[in-house]
Amino acid sequence: MTTMVKVAKLAGVSISTVSHVLNGTRHVNDETRQKVLKAIEETSYRQDALARAMRRNRTDSIGLIVSDGGEPAFAEMIRGVEETAAKQGVTLLLANSAEDPRREARAVQALLERRVDGIILARAAGSGPEALADFAGQGTPLVLMDRLSEDPFDQVGVENRAPVKELVQHLTGQGHERILLVAGDTRVATLRERHEAFTDAMESAGVPAAKQLVVIAESAKKTDAGIRAALSRSTPPTAVIACSTVLAAAALRQIQQRGLRLPDDLAFAAFDGFAYADLFEPQLTTVRQPAFQVGATAAELLAKRIADKGAEPSVVRLAPTIEYRASTGTTPTA
Repeated sequence: MTTMVKVAKLAGVSISTVSHVLNGTRHVNDETRQKVLKAIEETSYRQDALARAMRRNRTDSIGLIVSDGGEPAFAEMIRGVEETAAKQGVTLLLANSAEDPRREARAVQALLERRVDGIILARAAGSGPEALADFAGQGTPLVLMDRLSEDPFDQVGVENRAPVKELVQHLTGQGHERILLVAGDTRVATLRERHEAFTDAMESAGVPAAKQLVVIAESAKKTDAGIRAALSRSTPPTAVIACSTVLAAAALRQIQQRGLRLPDDLAFAAFDGFAYADLFEPQLTTVRQPAFQVGATAAELLAKRIADKGAEPSVVRLAPTIEYRASTGTTPTA
């Protein structure tokens, strides 16, 4: 088995110099560094990662837990985290909670057992305060991503209230009063904020909360049933706002099954949106969040927290953009 001693002997340098090259603990001039790297290659030397981690009290790895890595917005966030971590020389370990707090807790424990340097967490629906309380006791740096809270941790997400207000103003300005909000599981902080913003915006438009059309449900089956019931009313909605890609797909499925057409029968807008949304017919109005930048910012916040655990927590809200397209372009008939 090749050892650091053999590498140092072949390169004609000290063992400490080899260590500095491997661990980046001190500057080594380029000529010497190249000699060491060449010796490592010739001897097929492999550093013991666990031993190195124990010496440095670092593993150069971070954990990321999201509810569904296949969902478009989360997929972009993951990409943002991974690319930023790679630039920092850090390995990413990914887990999916599937919106299950127990599965989330197991993922956190597994990552802690692997001694990751920090964790980025998009909390599962129904994840209680005890999860963060237990986590805080571990002393491992934490960044909350996308689903923000009042807890004293570094956090990054998007602004949810302003785009909902703008969408409602856009639709009511075209004459829509019966706007259906497909809010989904409002235990998720992001969806709860969008629901609250909708309630406020509709009240400002003269529609009291008691007359507002909202589908709140904790499961796909109940969401489908709620949308179906809303579309079957004697006075059905003339516009729909879906609060996520998954909810948009559910709404579009029910709209299609009823033989309704966009935007002739219903105006339609969605948060997050679909890949290649411009290929839909009609093209869909979409609130596009800067998901990649959310992930990149989360990785940057975590790196800062790892470097300075005593710093004040930072909360970052990034602005989404509304892409207005044909699906909200028609004034409804009476």
